[in-house]
Amino acid sequence: MLPRGRPRALGAAALLLLLLLIGFLLFGGDLEYGRPREAAARDRDPQTDHRGHNRSDCVLLRPLPAKCELLHVAIVCAGHNSSRDVVTLVKSMLFYRKNPLHLHLVTDTVAKNILETLFHTWMVPAVWVSFHDADELKPKVSWVPNKHYSGLYGLMKLVLPGVLPPALARVVVLDTDVTFASDIAELWALFAHFSDEQVIGLVENQSDWYLGNLWRNHKPWPALGRGFNTGVILLRLDRLRQAGWEQMWKLTAAQELRTLPATSLADQDIFNAVIKGHPALVQPLPCVWNVQLSDHTLAERCYLEVADIKVIHWNSPKKLRVKNKHVEFFRNHYLTFLEYNGNLLRRELFGCPSPPPPEAEQLQQAVAQLNAGDACFEFRLQQLTVPRVHLTFLPHEPPPSRPNDVTLVAQLSMDRLQMLEALCRHWPGPMSLALYLTDAEAQQFLHFVETSAVLSARQDVAYHVVYREGPLYPINQVRNVALAQALTPYVFLSDVDFLPAYSLYDYLRASIEQLELGSRRKAALVVPAFETLHYRFSFPSSKAELLALLDAGSLYTFRYHEWPQGQAPTDYARWREAQAPYRVQWAANYEPYVVVPRDCPRYDPRFVGFGWNKVAHIVELDAQGYELLVLPEAFTIHLPHTPSLDSSRFRSSTTYHDCLQALQDEFHQDLSRHYGAAALKYLTALQQP
Repeated sequence: MLPRGRPRALGAAALLLLLLLIGFLLFGGDLEYGRPREAAARDRDPQTDHRGHNRSDCVLLRPLPAKCELLHVAIVCAGHNSSRDVVTLVKSMLFYRKNPLHLHLVTDTVAKNILETLFHTWMVPAVWVSFHDADELKPKVSWVPNKHYSGLYGLMKLVLPGVLPPALARVVVLDTDVTFASDIAELWALFAHFSDEQVIGLVENQSDWYLGNLWRNHKPWPALGRGFNTGVILLRLDRLRQAGWEQMWKLTAAQELRTLPATSLADQDIFNAVIKGHPALVQPLPCVWNVQLSDHTLAERCYLEVADIKVIHWNSPKKLRVKNKHVEFFRNHYLTFLEYNGNLLRRELFGCPSPPPPEAEQLQQAVAQLNAGDACFEFRLQQLTVPRVHLTFLPHEPPPSRPNDVTLVAQLSMDRLQMLEALCRHWPGPMSLALYLTDAEAQQFLHFVETSAVLSARQDVAYHVVYREGPLYPINQVRNVALAQALTPYVFLSDVDFLPAYSLYDYLRASIEQLELGSRRKAALVVPAFETLHYRFSFPSSKAELLALLDAGSLYTFRYHEWPQGQAPTDYARWREAQAPYRVQWAANYEPYVVVPRDCPRYDPRFVGFGWNKVAHIVELDAQGYELLVLPEAFTIHLPHTPSLDSSRFRSSTTYHDCLQALQDEFHQDLSRHYGAAALKYLTALQQP
């Protein structure tokens, strides 16, 4: 049950409504939520009057913007963590919105790479995204000393009037740590409150920070009364430019910095100092549009019931652990959008015709041509599905550039998560891992990494989330995401349920150098694969120990009992005695684990679910002239695990077999078109009994 306010007598409510109407007529609409604007400017104490502008029970409603009016939103975002916050913020906006949106994102290189890919693959209708380079803006604000944790990026809202398109007149500016609980069109409608002089709409600061009484010797920047919070801003850009905003804020900041060492709250301090000197510039907004959960928050005085709240602002470093009597409600609201299935937000806006993104339109046409009665319909549909992709989901430090470096590339789903720690212990080099997860699973994964001493200590592992969509596992699409994000010259194409030899990373780099790969030689280095049926066993530290375990029956060559042709061309008998790399020939169904240059052919995305996904890739490598060289001291060992859902379906369904065969036939047809007569050997080999 939601907390409720005190019941009020019907007569008092009617009288209050009458007073509001009289006030509206007397002041020509120049009321600010129950009081003349001049009175609001003088008295900004939320404790003094429950009819004050900082409460939610006396808000004059304005008509919403036109049904299909385009609303503009600006957000400054830098880094991996901030990019995740933006996604949650955008989900909450999209959930409630009824208007087209244009997002103006001021980003660093990291955030742009993440968000550009995310929105490109999300393909939300009636949402446009523009990017502005934050690095180009740093010189405009770098002269301002700032103690806030946001650094230079926390000052960049000050320069938005000069950054956003000159023709853009109005914009809503948001911090990344806000969550919507209402339609953003209602916020946009508050522009109608602005007088001709007003250029900035802000909610009053809901703590005593700017009153300077929080602790002894606390000296905040100057502010009008309690000051204003800049987590949610309405900007009249056209008027700001005409008023000479850039010169105004710079002169004010320079003047205050003569006596103050730095800003404590970044742009907010400077906005407030400007407003202190020019109070006519500000239009106070209803507090429910920025309910601030800071450490010293007085937000509980803002609203009568949580149903009134429009925007929740997590402006404390403690975030979800902040103290507030309604924090459980706020936390649950935030977690709803954190784990909300973003695919559901791909809905069309009712009554607002807008062309879908070109890629989405092509996909819609392709899907419309599918035959729903086709036995392989779900395979065809999965091939056409474009999942959302969130690159570098966690902070990542790229490895230093080295000529022979190797990145381990693999994919996994939630049921393989427990294998990550062991993999990190075995492979000390960089990794690029793609995870196929739901939105809720992505948050479980985040918690798993943050609480793991092994995983949280690694900054050279890049995790990329591919959001689950459709009935079949798009394994090669997921692999391609991880492969495309590898940053080293070479990649080791593995699976997450394999543990490489402890020495493999160093051995591979040495082998690449000795074999003079690259421009001199086009080769795929084969890492022989083995498996154990024991969940716990002593991992061999050398080839000699591995051979002893093999002879003792504790290890087998990979899939020896089920699919020997998958690894047979590696020639394990020769490998036992080999002292130098040796060449092997491609054969039907060969699917070794290989080390190749980063620009190698991508996996064929038509293969979804279980079966032939790696086989097709090795065929492509062979068709492009890659030598297959087996490394004599390399090995990797597969660990036992429960079968995947797709592998179980493959083994139990004749339709699954038939559809996989149809995909193979199409693959060979494409090979023939691309490689001509040279591709006949693959078709002939696979037709052998």
